[in-house]
Amino acid sequence: MTNNKNKLSLGIALATLTMAGALVSTAVVADDAAAPKAAKHKVAKQKAAAKAVYAAPSKIDMLEAQLRAMQDEVAALRGQAHTTAPAASADAQKVQDLDARVATVEATSAKQASKAKNHMIYFRGGYADNDSSLVATTNNANGVGQLLGTTKGQSAGWNFGAGIDFSLTDNMFGLMKGTELLGELDLNYVDLGTFTSGLTPTLASATLPTSSASQSMFRITAAPKIKFFEGSKLRPWIIPAGFTLNVISPPSQANTITELMPAMHFGAGVDYNIWKSIYVGTDVRYNMAFSTLDGTNVNGLTAGGSVGFGF
Repeated sequence: MTNNKNKLSLGIALATLTMAGALVSTAVVADDAAAPKAAKHKVAKQKAAAKAVYAAPSKIDMLEAQLRAMQDEVAALRGQAHTTAPAASADAQKVQDLDARVATVEATSAKQASKAKNHMIYFRGGYADNDSSLVATTNNANGVGQLLGTTKGQSAGWNFGAGIDFSLTDNMFGLMKGTELLGELDLNYVDLGTFTSGLTPTLASATLPTSSASQSMFRITAAPKIKFFEGSKLRPWIIPAGFTLNVISPPSQANTITELMPAMHFGAGVDYNIWKSIYVGTDVRYNMAFSTLDGTNVNGLTAGGSVGFGF
C-alpha cells in the first residue's frame, strides 16, 4: 500500500516536473522567438537613427551649398560692381566730355550766330556836296569859257545808295579785343541838280537852242571798316582809307571826253541796334582824287542817315 502511494507520488512529481519542463521549454521557445523580433526592431530603430544621422549632414550640406552659392553670387556681384564701376566711371566721363563738347558747340554756334548778325546790308542817303561844280562837255568850252545860254552845274545835291558790310574778325585778328574789322562794298548815286546845256563851239553856231540837263556821279567803293564796341548796341566806326571809282555824267570836256576817275575814300559814323537785327545809323564820307578828270573835280562829301539789317 505504501509502495503504491510512493509510486503515485513519484508519478505526480514526475508529471509535474515534466509539465514544468514543458512550460519552461515553451517559455524558452517563446523567448527565443521573441528575441529576433526585438532585435529586428532594435536594428530598425538603429537604422532609422543612422538614417536620421546621415540625413542631417545631407541637409547641412545642402544649406552649406546654398550658402556657398549665395556667397559666390555676392562675390560675383561685387566683382561686377568693381568691374562696372570703372566702366560706369568711364561712361560718366564720356558723358561729361560729351556735355562739354555740346556746350562748346553751343557756345560756338551762339558766337557764330551773334557774329553772323554783324554782317549787314544797309541803305543810306542824305546830303552831297562837291568841292566844285562839275565841268562837262555841255557847260564849258575846253575850259576857256561857257557857251552862250549855258550855266554851270551845281556843287550841292543829294545822294542815295546801298552797301554790304561783311565781318572779317571781331578782335582785329587778335590785336584789339572788341574791335571788329569788316569789308564794305558801297554803291552810291550823287545827284548835283540840273544846268542849262548848250552846243560846243565846234558846231556852226553858238546860238542854237539849249536844254536842261542833269549832272550826277556814281561811286563804287570798296573799303575796310573798323567797328568798335563789339557786342554793344552802339557801334561807332571809321573807314581809314578805301578805294572809290567815280563815274561822272555828262563826261568831261569835248576834246577829252572821259568819265571814270579813281579816288580815295574816307568815312566815319555810328550804328545803333534798335530792335533785333535792325540798325539805324549816321555817317559822313569824303572822296578825294589827287587830280582832276580833264579839268573836272570829283572830290566831295556825303552825309546822312542809314538803315541796316544784320544777317
